[in-house]
Amino acid sequence: MDRPRWLIPGPVEGLITALTAVYGLCTLDFAKSKAVLCNCEILRLRRVKMDCRRRMLVREEDFTEVIASENHLSFFQDLLPSADRTALLYNLSYLCLAKFPELERVLKECAVETQYLFSSSEALLQKCVDTSNQMVSSLFPQLKLAVENNENIQSTMSLQKAGEWITEIVNRVKEMVDRYEKHNHSVASCTSDVFQEKAETDTKNVQTTKEIEALEKVVRDLQMELRKTLEEIGQIEAKINQSHGRFASRRMFGFSFLAVIVPFVGSVLKSIFETRPVRNQALANEKAQLFAQKSNLKSREHNIQVRLNDVQLKLANMKTEKGSIPDTVHLNDVLKYLYKIQDTLLYHNLFWKSVLVYLESLKCETFAGEHLIEENELKDIFLTNIDLAQEHWKAFGESCLMAKRAFSLQNKDAYKFLEFNPSSLSPEEWKRQYNIVKADLTKID
Repeated sequence: MDRPRWLIPGPVEGLITALTAVYGLCTLDFAKSKAVLCNCEILRLRRVKMDCRRRMLVREEDFTEVIASENHLSFFQDLLPSADRTALLYNLSYLCLAKFPELERVLKECAVETQYLFSSSEALLQKCVDTSNQMVSSLFPQLKLAVENNENIQSTMSLQKAGEWITEIVNRVKEMVDRYEKHNHSVASCTSDVFQEKAETDTKNVQTTKEIEALEKVVRDLQMELRKTLEEIGQIEAKINQSHGRFASRRMFGFSFLAVIVPFVGSVLKSIFETRPVRNQALANEKAQLFAQKSNLKSREHNIQVRLNDVQLKLANMKTEKGSIPDTVHLNDVLKYLYKIQDTLLYHNLFWKSVLVYLESLKCETFAGEHLIEENELKDIFLTNIDLAQEHWKAFGESCLMAKRAFSLQNKDAYKFLEFNPSSLSPEEWKRQYNIVKADLTKID
């Protein structure tokens, strides 16, 4: 016979999957599920099960069923602080993305969508609770009463109403699964953007640092060359001054000696020589050479100064550019927080898939014996099956009510941080807010 999915026996992993589907023991690894199995009771029950596909009555003798002796809602307990934890992780990520405006925008979109998704999850779980309560308190009692009184039309109408309610919830849960998968892709894309931005920024920072170091070396070399040139100019000017002194001494020596010996002749000769320029070719050539050297050095000084000014301007611009490159030291933290958010979204998605499988099983169990309504001798079997379905629907409602708290924010201002720009905070205020949020996250963890 074809059995409902959750009754198919298999290896340990298959049993874990079945428990995941039926009892909500959803986990990201098999280790935790195996630990749950260790806390389970194996009860041998004589149960009547209906094949919901072939509509055939099947009596299973000594059917082995695994029932959790521990509270099977423990999975929902693990989810309880996830809404507030996720908000805090977004808050920390948002703070760490200061100076990265494009990443701030993308993260903000993800945070808003997560907030909306959690709110929708809370509302859908409340819908599940309400439907479960209606099934347990109203529909199933009416259905059983109609079957007991052989009111086939009323029984059929009750089952149709149950089918409508179940189909509506199943469709909405399917939509929720799709939304979680789509949103997880968006968060993964945001994580990829952060990783790429970090790599590009680090590369740009390293390249800019190398360029600054190269320019600083050029500046040092030019400054050294300029100092040497100025020193050479000083030496040339000293030689020129010395040359002027020797030229003046040699010219005045002859005049003074002759004037002492022959005062009258000296005065006449001095007058004559003062009106005629004295040509000392050696000194003149030396002076001309010194002036030429000085002119060359002055030209070289000018060229060096122009090059130095140009390189210093480039260096200043490069340092300004480096100063505008944001520090990526906190992007590693952002990646860590986003990975945790992705894990949470994946965990919730698995939860909704578990709910979906559970609903399909409940639907199958609810309608398993509907063809027996008109069979008076078999209606007791149908009523027994409905009693079991009623118990499972009640447990499902209680589970959803508890799980609903996982999606409910205790802090209604948890996403208020999205209203301000983290780049506008002073370093002191940024540090203060970061420490506060980090402390709140530590308390939850």
